[in-house]
Amino acid sequence: MSWSLSTPLVLAALVASPALAQRNVVSSLPDAPALTLERALALAEQFNPELSAARSEIAAVAGARLQAGTRPNPTLGVEVEDLRQRTRTNTVLLSQPIELGGKRAARIAAAERGQDIAAAQLATRRIDVRAAVTAAYFDALVAAERVRLAEASLQLASRARDAATRRVAAGKVSPIEETRSRVAETGVRLELVQARSELKTALQNLRSAIGSQTVVVNRLAASPDVLPAAPIERSLEQRILDAPALREARLEIERQIALVALEQAQSAPDLTVGVGARRGRDELSGSYTQAVVTLSIPLPVFDTNRGNVVQALRRADKARDEALAVEQRLRADAHAAQQRLSTAREEAIALKTEVLPGAQDAFDATTKGFTLGKFSFLEALDAQRTLLAARAQYLRALAETHRAAAELERLLGTPAGVAPGLTNEFIKERLP
Repeated sequence: MSWSLSTPLVLAALVASPALAQRNVVSSLPDAPALTLERALALAEQFNPELSAARSEIAAVAGARLQAGTRPNPTLGVEVEDLRQRTRTNTVLLSQPIELGGKRAARIAAAERGQDIAAAQLATRRIDVRAAVTAAYFDALVAAERVRLAEASLQLASRARDAATRRVAAGKVSPIEETRSRVAETGVRLELVQARSELKTALQNLRSAIGSQTVVVNRLAASPDVLPAAPIERSLEQRILDAPALREARLEIERQIALVALEQAQSAPDLTVGVGARRGRDELSGSYTQAVVTLSIPLPVFDTNRGNVVQALRRADKARDEALAVEQRLRADAHAAQQRLSTAREEAIALKTEVLPGAQDAFDATTKGFTLGKFSFLEALDAQRTLLAARAQYLRALAETHRAAAELERLLGTPAGVAPGLTNEFIKERLP
């Protein structure tokens, strides 16, 4: 959002009020229930389609694990020799393949590693969704603060225009100052329209992050002035090693190793055992019945499964390389996000504790002097420009701080049961 610097006398009541950080962000429906961040996260857990898809994948790999544990089916065979009734021989044979070389155990191990990866992917998707909801939530908070700023600015601009009109009528100032105040009021009105439009967009993005367009979001029960603290370097390194993406990459290595063991087990030929009975007739003894036992095993002369073993080995190597690449990329992204968080947080604190109070004092003095006729309208306007620019910069710093914190949570993850931004290293604290 672009904030005009021509707005006269519009921020005194807003910035001077110490209750700014304490108030809920309210839309045009004050009676609607306020949406907390915890509630938004719970709704995302319920409605987000990415989480639903990940849960479906867990159910799918559970079926794969069930199938991996099954044994080969027996085979029932019937053989008829000689179709003439007097000399016909019927053989019924039941054959059972017996897997050798640990194929079933290797198959189960590979399927279980697949289950582990699916669970890790669900955890990763959950962290991604929670981080996206958190970022969208605080973007909406900042957008609502801008709307509130524009609303208060419009009220004060109207008062400034009325004051200028009275002073012109009294002959104390030139009519051009009344024109300037009316132009400034129109500019603030346009800013309010733009701010409301951006708030609608931010709320729409929040609904999209939650995963449901039917969720009613009219009020947000939080304050963007509550900032996350930057993590210390030592804890950041530890969390990088425990990050969801890296954990998923390690599980993929284990799965590929299990697939190598499976392909190696497939090299061993299977034994097939059969039992049955043969019933026939001959000219000497008439009808007879004989027991039949068979034993067969393929000879690994041509196909030793070597190609599949080599393929599995190389894919295990690939998984190791990809895990290393993930760690390097994760470390770079995490440190960059940490730096953005620290910079934006320091900027927000400096603006809140130093710049805004100074701009407020200058504005108050100029406003009082303008009322008493000691300062011109242009001098009062310049003080307002400085205050408005500082406030807009403060809101931008708040937004960037929360975005960087959400990005860190997405990269590093959050322990189960803890909302983003609320881990030990990310304890939220209110600005002085």
